[in-house]
Amino acid sequence: MENTLYYGDNLDILRRYIKDETIDLVYLDPPFNSNQNYNVLFKEKNGNQAASQIRAFEDTWTWGQDDEAVYADLITKGGKVADCLQAFRTFLGPCDMLAYLVMMAPRLTELRRAMKPTASIYLHCDPAASHYLKMLLDSIFGPLNFRNEIIWERTNVHNDARRKFPDVSDTILFYSKTNQCLFHTQFVNYSDDHIKSCYRFTGEDGRRYTARDLRSPHPRPNLTYEYKGYKPHPNGWSISKEKMAEYDRLGLIIFPKSLDGRLRLKRYLDEMPGTPARNIWNDIRPIQAQASERLGYPTQKPEALLERIINASSNEGDIVLDPFCGCGTTIAAAQKLKRRWIGIDITHLAITLMKKRLLDAFGAEAKFKVMGEPTSLPDAAALAESDPYQFQWWALGLVGARPVEQKKGADKGIDGKIVFQGDGPGVFENVILSVKAGHVTANHIRDLRGVVEGREKAAIGVLISMEEPTNPMRTEAITAGFFESRTWGKKYPKIQLLTIAELLAGQKIDMPPIKQVGATFKKAAKFKGEEAEQLKLSDKEETED
Repeated sequence: MENTLYYGDNLDILRRYIKDETIDLVYLDPPFNSNQNYNVLFKEKNGNQAASQIRAFEDTWTWGQDDEAVYADLITKGGKVADCLQAFRTFLGPCDMLAYLVMMAPRLTELRRAMKPTASIYLHCDPAASHYLKMLLDSIFGPLNFRNEIIWERTNVHNDARRKFPDVSDTILFYSKTNQCLFHTQFVNYSDDHIKSCYRFTGEDGRRYTARDLRSPHPRPNLTYEYKGYKPHPNGWSISKEKMAEYDRLGLIIFPKSLDGRLRLKRYLDEMPGTPARNIWNDIRPIQAQASERLGYPTQKPEALLERIINASSNEGDIVLDPFCGCGTTIAAAQKLKRRWIGIDITHLAITLMKKRLLDAFGAEAKFKVMGEPTSLPDAAALAESDPYQFQWWALGLVGARPVEQKKGADKGIDGKIVFQGDGPGVFENVILSVKAGHVTANHIRDLRGVVEGREKAAIGVLISMEEPTNPMRTEAITAGFFESRTWGKKYPKIQLLTIAELLAGQKIDMPPIKQVGATFKKAAKFKGEEAEQLKLSDKEETED
């Protein structure tokens, strides 16, 4: 199977493309009102609001008519899932929390269908919904296949301590499809106190070690033997004579001065795996504001978190699936650990970011295909008609720009930006982009020019359009003049016109190189088997994870 990024609704993708019993591991971190108060989810709705939609950087679920239809379909199918949802509705009523659970139910059902008998699923969720999701998972996977509730301490400080204890953790619900699930024990470093109390000795080479008593704690007649004059304890030794001789050859046996003393075995600290990881994870820190791993994407999780999950519940070559893959931490970790992967997301912004992240971090090693993106003008026109926001994000992705997140009507023609280094240390310039799916005129060029030369003081302005620019538009663009770069000794058109057809054919913006400093999509260091520096969506965005 080829690594694949899918653009679209994950429920549709799962049903159309993911075959039965083909997935080895599922991780999902579905959006959940991350910027809203817990109580908002329990606000009653009248059923007449618009259907919920996933937007980049927004986790919003509202109860509406489409939710009623999905709920009715699930109930008529009967079974444990229907029983669970009916109980939720009786208890919660038609509120946003119910909308969220109704959204999750069919997706979790499809994920179970796609999982191999040895597969596991890790559902990362907010504690506000974890108890409801656990009941839903029990109805789909069976309570006997519940493995762990993992508590991840994502931070040790928070400012919401008024009338309650601060919220510093997330919940990860770990289920298997059957009792045959694959699992590899993971280890964490010993605590300083443990090292001080147990690894008290230091060898001539400076390595710390502990000394383990080789006497058996229980009677073992078959291991009662004399070794180099040292008599065994009445219970016998804890290892065979052959193993004793092997350790002796390696210089690991500590011989006491008296033949009646006890033999001990050296265990070096740097050779020990650590202590087995438990279900409370407080050793994986969140991504800090200045971390190279940070992309500026809300809810981004650290790669170390995904690496632990992937190492625990899969082998090299296995298939890892993330149906809400966002900025792509799961697939980046899977690629790094030599797993195959499938990522699904409903925003072109996320798909664009993932492609850049993979290609910059892994280069030619990141072999994958993208399904669902426009590849022709008719595809682009269909996307523009069905969802203008997605069209805008997709078009910006063609030139590596980030969107400008502002309220409708407040952007004054600015849809995206690219930042590049100017002619001096610490000097950065902007490329302003405007995307138009409909009819374009010279007035659009004048508006863009006004923004570039006036309020923004930008170096370059670019209009991306479906339509071919008219002669008056070209004339208006030419009269804007040039941006001159002393560093590169070149002049660049101040206002540039690009069509979707030209971008699909490979044409680029005529601009100075970004130089990997202050880049819109910061280029990652090529992965070489160690932790690679990753992409960053924007150096200026410091959204809390």
